Amino acid sequence: MRAIRQQNQRKSFRVRDNLQLYLIMLPVLVHIFIFSYIPMYGILIAFQNYYPGKPFLSLHGTDWVGFQHFIDFFNGPYFGRLMRNTFLLSFYFLVFGFWVPILFALLLNELKSGVFKKYVQTASYLPHFISNVVVAGMVLSFINTDGIVNAIVKLFGGTPVALNTEPGYFPAIYTITSIWKSFGWSSILYLAAMSSVDPHQYEAAKMDGANRFKQMLHITLPAIRPTIFILLIFAIGNLLSANSEFILLIYNPMVYETADVIGTYLYRDGLLGGNFSAGTAVGLFISIINFTLLYTANTLSRKYSDYALW
Repeated sequence: MRAIRQQNQRKSFRVRDNLQLYLIMLPVLVHIFIFSYIPMYGILIAFQNYYPGKPFLSLHGTDWVGFQHFIDFFNGPYFGRLMRNTFLLSFYFLVFGFWVPILFALLLNELKSGVFKKYVQTASYLPHFISNVVVAGMVLSFINTDGIVNAIVKLFGGTPVALNTEPGYFPAIYTITSIWKSFGWSSILYLAAMSSVDPHQYEAAKMDGANRFKQMLHITLPAIRPTIFILLIFAIGNLLSANSEFILLIYNPMVYETADVIGTYLYRDGLLGGNFSAGTAVGLFISIINFTLLYTANTLSRKYSDYALW
């Protein structure tokens, strides 16, 4: 009994010591509970023929259809195209864009000039704060037949191409723009991890004859390895979550072949078309797939390395 009483006292002391941290977390937890957990009962309409004003928690008057909306989506004419485009666009961004913030942070960390370093760092953050609407307008003006891209093509003797109407160019346009908009902001976590490295490690490496590249390779990179693994797990868990908002702003029916993703389909069919039950079913399916990918990536990371989310 005495051991149990001492254990309870230690727990109460721990709670009092961390009370301020719990109070700081409280608004965030309340926000998550209200906007993320309470609305989850709405997934019930994925198994019904629901329309606004119709009860979906009543035993009477509710038209339950089971998994019919899932089956219709799987057998639909757009299922293959939507899954392929969503996966490929996210995969391209993962392959070509994931390492860019890491490389940028490593190079920025090697700059000795404080003023120039702050200038480059600030300039790299700015695209993140530009609205998607503004970025989309810039991209469409650049890739138009009389835009800057075609002006450069004509300068070198090429033939102008309407890039916004050619399906084959859309994945590259989306990937390059997404990388440009996000790499500076994404590098913050890596720079924060680098700032925690003990400077004495670099001094010891210099005394051992290690140049700056070897210091970066054997000291800086291992220091940010946990951050890399954690962000990679999150990235894998979002392989079926392309930036639908940005795609909606730059795509058109002529590039649906490579640009139409699940998010844009949900907007057209679920919101504009009024098929709320079908849209909820598709969204639930994608959430389950993303969670499965996240869980698998976390399991493999925990098995083959020392880094995992849980």
